[in-house]
Amino acid sequence: MQNFILIVGLVIPVFIIIALGYLLKILGLINDNFVNISSKIVFTISLPALIFTEVSKISLSEALDIKMLVFVYGGIIISFILVWLVSIPLVKEGRDKGAFIQGSFRSNYAIIGLALISNIFGSEKLGKASLLLAFIIPIFNILSIVALTVPNRKENQINAARTILEIIKNPLIIAVILAVPFSYYRWKIPGVIFTTVDYLAALSLPLALLGIGGFMNFKELKKASSFAVLSTILKLVLIPLTACFIAYELNFPAGDMGIIFIFFGCPTAIASFIMAEAMGSNGKLAGNIVLMTTLGSVITITIGLFILKQNGLL
Repeated sequence: MQNFILIVGLVIPVFIIIALGYLLKILGLINDNFVNISSKIVFTISLPALIFTEVSKISLSEALDIKMLVFVYGGIIISFILVWLVSIPLVKEGRDKGAFIQGSFRSNYAIIGLALISNIFGSEKLGKASLLLAFIIPIFNILSIVALTVPNRKENQINAARTILEIIKNPLIIAVILAVPFSYYRWKIPGVIFTTVDYLAALSLPLALLGIGGFMNFKELKKASSFAVLSTILKLVLIPLTACFIAYELNFPAGDMGIIFIFFGCPTAIASFIMAEAMGSNGKLAGNIVLMTTLGSVITITIGLFILKQNGLL
């Protein structure tokens, strides 16, 4: 019981801030414009500041875990392939198939994942988790583009050069690249600059979580299809359960088991809805998956972390 209370105390604050964002929208204190602007601020300024400060403080030789990186990459690709195979007999329409596939494998690790890791492990693991984020952004983007174009028979819309350029220009990846010399050479950031960047970093997770709450629309739940339900089960239960079982068999240490579970057990990223809308896929289905996985993850993440804690794997 003590472990359960501990886990609830670590997980629930993250989702309380999301709930606060939803409440503020209901009360009219924030609106869709706030969500859009705050998301841009988080993505281009505050989250890169957080990643820069965390990566610059760590030792790259200790934080760059090749075994975990290979495992996560393998898990993403295998999940993507298996979800696609599941969709073949069940999801007939190309617009639905793309949204279903992306919603089932794309994780909101950048926001909810880092927030949970920060709460549970503190700065001890946050730098390592931030470095991992830089490596998984490209593969998420590439696989999402494939999922949203191929089922719609829009292969000609895949522009490799543009995709690579967008990945290189991603502020989160730029933040890691800028932080690497500070980490490797142990350069000291001037006090005034470090304090300023630290203030921006502290803004990132609360503002992002409020934005997720402001994005949610419970009226859409009534229109949720069986595809959204199946995608939610895959994203929150089957994929993280399988990933943790394999990680356990491969003898990953306790702290890394927690990061692996959080990575694969996070709800679907809001970016999946934005990309689905922009690329002619089923935006409503994508939005429902984001909403259902976000709500469901309150339960699944709490239970999953509790099980890991009870078995000495957290």
